[in-house]
Amino acid sequence: MRRALISAACAVVTTTALAFPASAAPTQPRTQGEASEYVVLYREGVSLGKARAAVKAAGGRVVHENTDVGVATVRSENPKFTADAMGQRALEGVAHNRVIGHAPKAPTKPATAVEQVKGAPVKGARGGTALAGKPPKGAEPLDELQWDMKQIHATPKGSYKTEPGDRRVLVGILDTGVDGNHPDIKPNFNRKLSRNFTTDIPVDADGKELDGPCEFKSCVDPVDWDDNQHGTHVASTIGSPRNGLGIAGVAPNVSLVNIRVGQDGGQFYLQPSVDGLTYAAKVGIDVVNMSYFIDPWLWNCASNPADKPEDQLEQLTIIKATQRALDFAHERGVTLVAAAGNERVDYTKTNVDVTSPDFASVPGEKPYQRTVPASCSSMPSEGEHVIAVSATGPTTRKSYYSSFGNGYTAVAAPGGDKVDGPDAKPDDRRGVWAAYPEHIAKLRGQLNPDGTPKVPNVVRSCKRGTCAYYQSLQGTSMASPHAVGVAALIVSKYGRPDRRHGGLTLDPSVVERVLRGTATPKACPNPSTVEYVWYSLVNGKWVKNTSTQTCEGSLRRNGFFGNGIVDALHAVQH
Repeated sequence: MRRALISAACAVVTTTALAFPASAAPTQPRTQGEASEYVVLYREGVSLGKARAAVKAAGGRVVHENTDVGVATVRSENPKFTADAMGQRALEGVAHNRVIGHAPKAPTKPATAVEQVKGAPVKGARGGTALAGKPPKGAEPLDELQWDMKQIHATPKGSYKTEPGDRRVLVGILDTGVDGNHPDIKPNFNRKLSRNFTTDIPVDADGKELDGPCEFKSCVDPVDWDDNQHGTHVASTIGSPRNGLGIAGVAPNVSLVNIRVGQDGGQFYLQPSVDGLTYAAKVGIDVVNMSYFIDPWLWNCASNPADKPEDQLEQLTIIKATQRALDFAHERGVTLVAAAGNERVDYTKTNVDVTSPDFASVPGEKPYQRTVPASCSSMPSEGEHVIAVSATGPTTRKSYYSSFGNGYTAVAAPGGDKVDGPDAKPDDRRGVWAAYPEHIAKLRGQLNPDGTPKVPNVVRSCKRGTCAYYQSLQGTSMASPHAVGVAALIVSKYGRPDRRHGGLTLDPSVVERVLRGTATPKACPNPSTVEYVWYSLVNGKWVKNTSTQTCEGSLRRNGFFGNGIVDALHAVQH
């Protein structure tokens, strides 16, 4: 998958190649009486009454409306709804209600051979995880695994000592949900402010599984639930507390708010994404993490000749609607941070997209190959006011999978790079370790009958009868929350009382300036064109993979690292 950053950004990037091209297939025309759902963008400055009347005149019915930014979900049985709606002066855009971003759904089967790699921690006598030696004084039990926190000086002798974060700082996790009952998240989880803007969707228009059967009768998961894993991992990296159980996050004292906008299957629809951003702004969230990107179009182009007119309109609508929500949040004090993508490409150059549209909103819809110029936008990472974060591995090199671009990448942060070693073969110790929902580990068959993990990318830590699980992932989805955690520390250190919402607040432009200004500069490699090499296990044999990537720019601003690798200690000593 291309850049759904959770597709790509997000997430768990494996060592498989990018998806192969698929020929475009004609979509089946709708007939009168068959309902379809759309996201409609109201023209700015038009009254709600006129906008709603325009929707009705086009044959639609508003079923959900975000009046803050003028975006509505509409149902219609009119097969010409798109054309009729665009004939209404009060309406500015129409998009089929499909996915806006994608976080890959982890397999429910036991671990595959590629996960059976050397270097995994060994099982301890108490059913936990035995690591070499005791952790340093003041460190968490799994400190030895947290190379990522050491890389940015988020340690007991580093930022934890100077500024561990303030409970009044609110961090919004715009993701697939957060396991608010995980023992290493629960102490910092703000259930009162958490919201779920999604409804589980079992299958797509072709009957292909999306979220699968609903786990709850209403198909709306509780605000402390995560059936994907992704949002929980992100939240843990940002703010797991220092409670002597497993790990600690970058900002161990801040409050974590689940603002769920992603489906169980990892898809991100436009309306929930817009609703989540505006909600964050209205309740006083200080920083949000967005480790996802827009699907079904991996890049959104307003006038790409490879796309049909209705698809061009849809992509333009996605860009405009998302930017309205980003503007709304930024103007109300929300610092916006996003993952840069896992497609191994330069976002400032022309690329080839072979995976869009990757969701069937109508039966038979398939992806097709198209050339995508740099003028096309991936949202939200290429939106205005957004801080895009690339990923680094344990050696501080840019991770092999991380996308980049001079003028696109703002900063870099640890995202994991499991092949960042002398043999270029995957090792889970080089991934980022963070909280993992126990119910998912059980569903995937990753635990022994006694509760101990039986796969190397999962570990367990116990304290006084309470046990918690953690897993190793890699991706720019893992890098972004490190930068979010540092941003939260900046608000904690330099913020002022928020008279409107309570807590603390700090202008997002100030947060970004400090985040960039205190990052550790890192120059492009020499030579600047790098051939990344890594091996993946296919049918029991190691297969060599390569990718050639070029870094452009200077020491203090370049395509691989932006202004540098974020530094938690430097940020709070500013």
